Amino acid sequence: MAGSGGSAVAGGLARHVPVLVRSVTEHLNVRAGGIYIDGTFGAGGYTRAILAAADANVIGIDRDRTAVAHGADMVQAAAGRLTLIEEQFSHLDSVAQKFGHAAVDGVVLDLGVSSMQLDQAERGFSFRLDGPLDMRMGADGPSAADVVAVASERDLSLIIATLGEERFARPVARAIVAARSRAPIQTTQQLADIVGSVVHARPDRIHPATRSFQALRIFVNEELAELVAGLEAAERVLKPSGRLVVVSFHSLEDRIVKLFLTERGRVSLGSRHAPVVEGPAPTFQLLTKRPIVADDAEIADNPRARSAKLRSAERTAQPVRLDSTAHLLPRLPSLADLMKGR
Repeated sequence: MAGSGGSAVAGGLARHVPVLVRSVTEHLNVRAGGIYIDGTFGAGGYTRAILAAADANVIGIDRDRTAVAHGADMVQAAAGRLTLIEEQFSHLDSVAQKFGHAAVDGVVLDLGVSSMQLDQAERGFSFRLDGPLDMRMGADGPSAADVVAVASERDLSLIIATLGEERFARPVARAIVAARSRAPIQTTQQLADIVGSVVHARPDRIHPATRSFQALRIFVNEELAELVAGLEAAERVLKPSGRLVVVSFHSLEDRIVKLFLTERGRVSLGSRHAPVVEGPAPTFQLLTKRPIVADDAEIADNPRARSAKLRSAERTAQPVRLDSTAHLLPRLPSLADLMKGR
């Protein structure tokens, strides 16, 4: 999948190029006979690399049925080494069990929106291609148009400021509420024009609508909650010495991954002044103290790699942690509660 930062990511047409693919396979430690889960199959870039790296097997997961359909040829070519299913990656442990695997050797997650989704105007992800204001990665649930139609100015401002890190979130929300009072906001071009009336374009800067579109997409698909649940699922399904690799493009995503792995990898330590305070045993050992990023050559070939950050960790033999991860998520209105006001 592609990332969610930068103007190219937000809108323009571009061929799908998997980011940091060599680092992904290296950190997964792909080996013959291993079972690996690609939780964000997309165009199959990481899956293809895993299958090429060794005589391994892959379970590919994507909530987008179009991506699953496009992967049919790859399934056939893999001759039994690839299983592909339409599902959310937060359920990756139950998916593995469904196909007879109580534990797996590796999990990779590539967060954000794919270039295929951006390139389909009817999906409503891109402000550069006019289409219905949809933004749903799956087939169910409320669309971005639904959210824009019912969210209060306060909630819209909070969503856009938090998930889009848009400094002009309040005037953008105000403009949206004013515009919808005159006519429903149903297309990507309508919303882009509304945002553009408040956030003005500057040379060599991202498109004025980038951050607002990003925020709505993350909110509509509940991507941060999905990420946390996916990390927990990976902890449950990875066997000892199994590897988790996550590629993120958004600062909020990277922060969640970093905090989750840091907390799960923390070892209780004491000092000469204080005794050791017993805490939960670490379930992960960090493999990347600092995130892996793309080099200049990859960025030149694929500008979407500019904001990519790869973090990885190895599963220990300790039991799954049961402590809450709620603190990893920003405080926002839930999608379900917001839609109750329709």
